[in-house]
Amino acid sequence: MTDTWVALAEGADPAERRGALGRAYESFATAGRVERPVRAVVADSWQRSARARVRPEGTARVELSDDDLGAYRDAHPLARVMPLFRELMGAYASDGEHLIAVCDAHGRLLWVEGPAATRARAGGMNFVPGARWSEPVVGTNAPGTALAVDRPVQVFAAEHFLRPAHPWTCAAAPLHDPRTGRLLGAVDITGGDRLAHPHSLAFVGAVARAAESQLALLAPPPEPGTVQLSALGRDEALLVVDGRRTRLSRRHSEILTVLAHRPEGVCGDELLRELYEDESVPPVTLRAELFRLRGLLGPDLLRSRPYRLTAVVDTDFDTVGRRLASGAVTGAMGAYAGPLLPSSLSPAVVRLRRRLADQLRAALIARGDPALLADWAYSPWAEDDLAVWCALADALPARQRPAALARVRELDAWQRS
Repeated sequence: MTDTWVALAEGADPAERRGALGRAYESFATAGRVERPVRAVVADSWQRSARARVRPEGTARVELSDDDLGAYRDAHPLARVMPLFRELMGAYASDGEHLIAVCDAHGRLLWVEGPAATRARAGGMNFVPGARWSEPVVGTNAPGTALAVDRPVQVFAAEHFLRPAHPWTCAAAPLHDPRTGRLLGAVDITGGDRLAHPHSLAFVGAVARAAESQLALLAPPPEPGTVQLSALGRDEALLVVDGRRTRLSRRHSEILTVLAHRPEGVCGDELLRELYEDESVPPVTLRAELFRLRGLLGPDLLRSRPYRLTAVVDTDFDTVGRRLASGAVTGAMGAYAGPLLPSSLSPAVVRLRRRLADQLRAALIARGDPALLADWAYSPWAEDDLAVWCALADALPARQRPAALARVRELDAWQRS
């Protein structure tokens, strides 16, 4: 089957990819594990897994253990809702001999709880606290794929990319910060064939929504006049004013990003150059966008001559920058949800995006922490970053190094060709 996974990778001939999927369907159907046709969410995940060069016979890596794991999860936002998970899911897991698992946004398992015998069986494939179960590392699985697509996912038996996971069925749902919308992790229930029911997916989705509601209740109320802008890892920024959430259009996201970064204000001509890569765009186009934005925000927040925001805006990208400046690399990586407005071609946004990513990347390489380097290397925006993969290979213990070295050789050959 190894050739099948390779053929699924991006860059293969489309007809070859279709044939590879067909061979996978036939193989799993013959084994009696999956009925045809394979669901689109699974087929798409298989292709992403193949592009990431996940080995079907591989296993997860344990990256956090003992004191490091305890300190990390005690400080994680989801620690506050673990009592809720146990209350809502504990009896269900115990009665059905299932496991409750909670992971962070990078797919690292923080808690795995349930009957001792079930935990022991899951330990055989390293489904244990501290192990990374993100999709780029272990392929299709409920918590990792739920993080990848940012919605609840159920994975049955041989739909898992790793063969050691075929005896298991799991359902997981992502969890978000109710204030900023930032992805915090996922909650998962894993077990045997008795989980192979649509109710399992609905159940875990309801648990995730309850947890987000609980986080919202636990969060302190915003100070009057508080303005927050979240623009990392999303093309449409989220603006929160006095607790009121507004998802902005792409152009309004760019405008607010520039104005938040330039609190002193920007004149119209300069703002036009900062926002539009096409220098032939007339000033009236920008004025129309600003008119619509003022209608959305109200005249008290957006002023002109020069264009400026009247309140201090707390942005997620400034948070990363401040933490880097203070040497808090772990905190900076924890706040970095992805590139700034990743699809934007606005000259000012492109500069900010590159500067922040380069600063964080350099700090990670200098720190040499294997868990932080893996968070970056296995992210969608850094899967081809040769320097980071080299740093990761150097930082990993010898027994965990082969996969990283294989990726280094692959990227090096690709860059030389």
